[in-house]
Amino acid sequence: MLGCIGFVLQACLALPGAYAQGGPDLAATLNAQKDALKTMAFMDGEWRGSAWTLGRDGKRHDITQTERIGPLLDGSIKLIEGRGYNADGSTGFNAFGVLAFDPTTKTWTLTSWAQGHQGEFVLTPKPDGYVWTIPAGPNATIRYTAVVKGDTYKEIGEYLAEGKPPHQTFEMNLTRVGPSAWPGAGGLGPK
Repeated sequence: MLGCIGFVLQACLALPGAYAQGGPDLAATLNAQKDALKTMAFMDGEWRGSAWTLGRDGKRHDITQTERIGPLLDGSIKLIEGRGYNADGSTGFNAFGVLAFDPTTKTWTLTSWAQGHQGEFVLTPKPDGYVWTIPAGPNATIRYTAVVKGDTYKEIGEYLAEGKPPHQTFEMNLTRVGPSAWPGAGGLGPK
């Protein structure tokens, strides 16, 4: 394991020299990423509220949903952790996401891990939120639409199947409970 970490460190340290020989302008790339992520700062903070989802059996499951969201890598990406708590206090849902912007392609991606699944999805920012979709079988997707206004955060999920009207399968209504020092605070220092 240590050998693998050493290899990764050497590879990362070699990158600046390789790029200096005619590769992309790293400072410009980082600045473009940071500038883009600043437009999504309205998401930052700790959030709590109610949520529900429909299971495959069509039954509604209610939870208390929490989200903690904040920047990392000097503001060039945003980390998102969501936890849904059952009525008995146990964790019924847990997800982790990385929001990033690619200045070369001008695209946003949300890489997400939840309930044993992982994927990379296109995210489209809106003036007061965002939209992202995930595949849900042949000719079907689930579209998530979020609206964040001040200290309120609402997101719905809709199942979209070809030739059928949208069917809502998820909703969360959260209130910002405060700022979040996560994930940036508490990094290990040099000594």
